[in-house]
Order: sequence, then structure tokens, then C-alpha cells
Amino acid sequence: MPINYSEYPADWHEISLRIREERAQGRCECDGKCGHHHPQGRCEAVNGEPHPRTGSRVVLTVAHWPDSDKHNVADDNLHALCQSCHLSLDRDKHARNRRYGRHHDGKHQLRLI
Repeated sequence: MPINYSEYPADWHEISLRIREERAQGRCECDGKCGHHHPQGRCEAVNGEPHPRTGSRVVLTVAHWPDSDKHNVADDNLHALCQSCHLSLDRDKHARNRRYGRHHDGKHQLRLI
């Protein structure tokens, strides 16, 4: 799904680049919070290289975790993750979006009994 940059701070590109390249140095920062077992204690995916588990080319992304607020850009809320770890981390949100639509908040729907 394409990113809706209007939901992010105006300087998101710079923030994301700093997290991915400077802090993470082009490596996935996942330590297992995504639910995958990482034998070395941290995911070994490197930006632009084949993923060690899937074989697909790694594209690092920046995840908001544990707070999914896209405007919370505190360093401890941002993590450079490979696409596999990021998708796994957001698995429940993606399932909810498939089930109810991406704009569903659960509060404004009538229940059918």
C-alpha cells in the first residue's frame, strides 16, 4: 500500500533517512519484537542485499513502535526495519484493515445483531 505522506510530519523524509542510514547504518534493527526468531539476536537484513530469510531485496523502512502515532518521531519510537519485520510487526493492523477498511476505527459502525 502506498504511503500517505500527508499523515506524517513535513520533515519525515529527513527523519526516516537519519534513522535508516545514520543510526541503523543500513541494517534492520529488529530484535525479535516482530515475532520472528533471530538466531543472532537481531535481524541480519541489510539494505539493498538479499534478505537472509526470504531472499528478496531488502528495503529498510521506519516503523513507529511501540506508539503507532505517526507524529511521534522520538528516536525511541522509531525503528529501522526490513520489510519482513515491519509487516510482521504491523500484522494485526493489516488484518484489521483488510477486514474493515483502512479508515475503520471501530467506534462509528452499527452492530448487526
